[in-house]
Amino acid sequence: MPYCLLRSASFADVEVPVACIILIALFALQHYGTHRVGFLFAPVVIIWLLCISAIGLYNIFHWNPHVYEALSPYYMYKFLKKTQRGGWMSLGGILLCITGSEAMFADLGHFSQLSIKIAFTSVVYPSLILAYMGQAAYLSRHHVIANDYRIGFYVSVPEKLRWPVLVIAILAAVVGSQAIITGTFSIIKQCSALGCFPRVKIVHTSSKIHGQIYIPEINWILMLLCLAVTIGFRDTKRLGNASGLAVITVMLVTTCLMSLVIVLCWNQSVFLAVCFIFFFGTIEALYFSASLIKFREGAWVPIALAFIFMMVMYIWHYGTLKKYEFDVQNKVSVDWLLSLGPSLGIVRVRGIGLIHTELVSGIPAIFSHFVTNLPAFHQVLVFLCIKSVPIPHVSHEERFLVGHIGPREYRIYRCIVRYGYRDAHKDDTEFEKDLVCSIAEFIKTGKAGCSGENEGLPKENEDMAVVGTPSTHMGGIRISEDNVDNAKSASTSELKEIRSPPVITPRKRVRFVIPESPKIDTVTREELRDLMEAREAGVAYILGHSYVRAKQGSSLVKKIVINYVYDFLRRNCRAPTSALSVPHASSLEVGMVHHV
Repeated sequence: MPYCLLRSASFADVEVPVACIILIALFALQHYGTHRVGFLFAPVVIIWLLCISAIGLYNIFHWNPHVYEALSPYYMYKFLKKTQRGGWMSLGGILLCITGSEAMFADLGHFSQLSIKIAFTSVVYPSLILAYMGQAAYLSRHHVIANDYRIGFYVSVPEKLRWPVLVIAILAAVVGSQAIITGTFSIIKQCSALGCFPRVKIVHTSSKIHGQIYIPEINWILMLLCLAVTIGFRDTKRLGNASGLAVITVMLVTTCLMSLVIVLCWNQSVFLAVCFIFFFGTIEALYFSASLIKFREGAWVPIALAFIFMMVMYIWHYGTLKKYEFDVQNKVSVDWLLSLGPSLGIVRVRGIGLIHTELVSGIPAIFSHFVTNLPAFHQVLVFLCIKSVPIPHVSHEERFLVGHIGPREYRIYRCIVRYGYRDAHKDDTEFEKDLVCSIAEFIKTGKAGCSGENEGLPKENEDMAVVGTPSTHMGGIRISEDNVDNAKSASTSELKEIRSPPVITPRKRVRFVIPESPKIDTVTREELRDLMEAREAGVAYILGHSYVRAKQGSSLVKKIVINYVYDFLRRNCRAPTSALSVPHASSLEVGMVHHV
């Protein structure tokens, strides 16, 4: 990214401090969101593409109209045959011809395939071809200065247009840099949702466009890295080598992964995947080898950064996986819960106890810790598991999975809430209403025996049912919270209400508004009434924090990874998403140490 800025400013011999000022200003404006200035991006890019196209056409007709013959692959073969090792080494510099075009599509998740195809084939690719053909035409008539390193695009621009073109180029470089920043935010968000990166704060800068996000930690780390690279290299040659190796590595990795998509997702033959990777991989491997020669001349930077981030992701994933495996191995069986009886051996107090857990089956060890040490628990318990699944969006019809734990009179439920890595989470108040309504809908419809929707989930005496969100079952149960004086005004002849018994001056009265049909039996009515009373009393959030330590006898590497690196990442990353919006007055946190 700093390469784009310095490349644009190299013609006017702009000093490194000016480039650093542009970078600082660019990153400092990120928290406002790209939607505030995004309307300028498309015009700037279009003007820049038209500008380089016009300059390319001018140079072609003015200096060498026959340069179009260079499009023939024959001349590429002739060039490599004549220059041999020198021509092969020059391929690393040719990569710079494509390092500007990929920036515009860095955030591919926010563009459709059709829009990318139309934009690239009809505008971007022809503009780049005309621009580089124009430079080739200019160089064909100026052999004397062809060996000067500064020769390039700006020398081929007519003198009267150089300053306007420089301004447009800087603006286009800023747009390209913004695309890379936004793409970085999107990738980090998806990696964090999949558990492959430490949790970070994600701010949605636009209320209308979901994909526009801002991650403060990543923004400032990226700014420091860009400034360090810009100040450390101080010229575009090393920056170009670093950028070229990064781009061709991405292409080579993408080609390898694309071969897996052909076989696993498209269900095509392995032969077709091998042909695909052989054709494109051979070309990219040729460029990759040429770029790797410039390792000591700046190309080491992307490799070093990639190694650091890979180690961070691997250690975080390893520690998180070990912690989850320990939770699974030490969970409490449902049989243990059943042996306690309906009272669970403790006093049940009014309210809903919302226990956050990562387990989709069984009872977490934190619950047995509570039962052993606390004399009372809530009359309704909900084991809540929020899962991020590896798909962009989860439909509202499949968002909530609800089931009983133990007999119905225990009033213990499990709720699994599934989010895609691009789904937006609701705030705590709306989420509470959706959760309680989904449990009430589960109770009303009596889906306790329908396990067909949950193939692949562990059973352990639990039957889960897909309930969805309240918006998916129109005419279903709704929550109505009114002041006591206004409670009577909500009653209608078409709706049947289950009201809570009189209490002493509550601020709010909770009512479940249920359609007239189907009829509700007595047991279901009592269960709904208990849930309603608990909701009226309030919701308490029980958050368990697990700390992992390497057990005695572990290797030195494992001790360093778990006790120091992973512990450092855990202490400095954000709290779980479920804990970010929990009211502090209603939360209870318990820590447990696990040895893995």
